[in-house]
Amino acid sequence: MAFSKKPVKGMTDFLPADMRLRESVLSEIKRTYASYGFAQIETPCMEHIGNLTSKQGGDNEKLIFRIEKRGAAFERAWEAGERDELVDNGLRYDLTVPLARFYANNKEQLPSPFRALQIGPVWRADQPAKGRFRQFVQCDIDVLGDASNLAEIELITATSTALSRVLGKAGVASFTVHVNDRQILRAAALKAGFAEDQIAGVLVTLDKLDKIGFEGVESELLGNGADPASVSAYLDLFRAQAGDTFSKAFCDAVDAEGLTDIAANLDEIIASTAALTGEGVQIVFDPTLVRGMGYYTGPIFEVSVDNFGISIAGGGRYDEMIGKFSGEDVCACGFSIGFERIIALLRDAGITDLAEGETQGAVAFLVDAKADPARRREALKDAQALRNEGRDVAVLPMRKNVKRQIQSLESEGFTEFTKVYAN
Repeated sequence: MAFSKKPVKGMTDFLPADMRLRESVLSEIKRTYASYGFAQIETPCMEHIGNLTSKQGGDNEKLIFRIEKRGAAFERAWEAGERDELVDNGLRYDLTVPLARFYANNKEQLPSPFRALQIGPVWRADQPAKGRFRQFVQCDIDVLGDASNLAEIELITATSTALSRVLGKAGVASFTVHVNDRQILRAAALKAGFAEDQIAGVLVTLDKLDKIGFEGVESELLGNGADPASVSAYLDLFRAQAGDTFSKAFCDAVDAEGLTDIAANLDEIIASTAALTGEGVQIVFDPTLVRGMGYYTGPIFEVSVDNFGISIAGGGRYDEMIGKFSGEDVCACGFSIGFERIIALLRDAGITDLAEGETQGAVAFLVDAKADPARRREALKDAQALRNEGRDVAVLPMRKNVKRQIQSLESEGFTEFTKVYAN
């Protein structure tokens, strides 16, 4: 089989210029989240296949990169015809399931509540598109062990601050945080006449509303065998409340037990975060917001930017997941930034480095091939002295076309050049 120089479909090579932008964005996000008291952790890229297929990840469970057993274990399963037993692990499709396992395993060594920051690659066997890859980075913050809405308020505020600082460099002056509650969605489905076991499928379809519209959602629900009267009553609830800012009116229309407290909780979250974030951040109640993951149990949120077409961050409360690992429920809430989508947005705006102009550029010593050993050692010594002062320095052989060499180095972030000739 011939070697291929191209990366696997849906995965990307990153050049030095790419990495400067990525690292500068990551640094800004980390600095912001650290200022809110989030502590960084790391989990393995592989998870037990049972953890990944626990019906918590919604459609993402269909996109798992499965990893077969190795060596004798694989051979025994193969020879026994146990095709379902050939896989024991998988690449993680998000950072939330690994975090739940991590917390259940390390809870006794962690403070309560615990504020976690996790940044790393995840994998989904999805159809690649702009800003969507099969391997991509997520930036997550989570609050574990806090049942109050302080968790949601802090998560939304911290993420809005990080996004404002990053997107502001690209001239994006505003974005919208959409807020809803899974319990409101469930109550609306029951009110319309759907059975409990139909709700998950109904929400999967409703989650496509921004892509296929009300007619598309109606067609898909009917195609899945839903009762026409239930579909009509369900969608009428959302049509009537389009553009509503607060949740009370929608919950009043649903008229289900317990929704008054849920609406009051959401309205407090919206009002508090609106008072804490900048003018360009809009916090709105969105009754059509679903979030595709099956593990959400309460408030959910998602961030959109006008004219970008896809969300750039999302999250919510998932109070029941950790208990599946430890046998004891732990309140949990998280927010995830779609890092690759942020990078795509910045690139569209021509941004190459968030720190450009804020730090000293790198220094290059260009050494002529004819320079004697003493001159070379002197250049190396001078370069080391600058490094000891905190500068980034490279010592490089001088090319024949030194002018073009300098132009190339300038594109890589070098701003100062010292030419070392023979004499």
